Amino acid sequence: MHHGRVTRLTVDRVRLPNGHEADLEILHHPGGAAAVAIDAAGRVCLLRQYRHAADGYVWELPAGRLEPGEPPQETARRELVEEAGIAAREWRSLGVSLSSPGVFTERIHLYLATGLDAVPTAHEAAEVLETHWLPLAEALARCLDGRIEDSKTCIGLLRAAALLGDGK
Repeated sequence: MHHGRVTRLTVDRVRLPNGHEADLEILHHPGGAAAVAIDAAGRVCLLRQYRHAADGYVWELPAGRLEPGEPPQETARRELVEEAGIAAREWRSLGVSLSSPGVFTERIHLYLATGLDAVPTAHEAAEVLETHWLPLAEALARCLDGRIEDSKTCIGLLRAAALLGDGK
């Protein structure tokens, strides 16, 4: 139906597990990766980024779209450098998050990044963002009270806290 720069929309005729056939609109996306970067003081890197589709600024993890043939962890590394000016020496997988599995094929690979060093940023012209460092406990509280609405960010923070034993 539509083929854009990033996404492709199709109508797929499928047979469901219960035997019913249905026409489903599916938005295909190459996927993405996000980094939960936590420094030695236990602070997490969050971006306050302008998102037109969300009508304003959104609190998010550094993240981006997978480039063709690029391994997800490399995407997370690249985006952490480009958006936040941070390089990490240690990486651990936090699994995958599905954005909206009823209609959207995007899978976001989540990573915990530690052993951090500052490096130059490389923001794209279409990126309007600020970098902030918050205590992990405060970021988790913001997920729970709704100040952080982005699902990949909340899932990544919760999984990182659980892995680190900081799920207070």
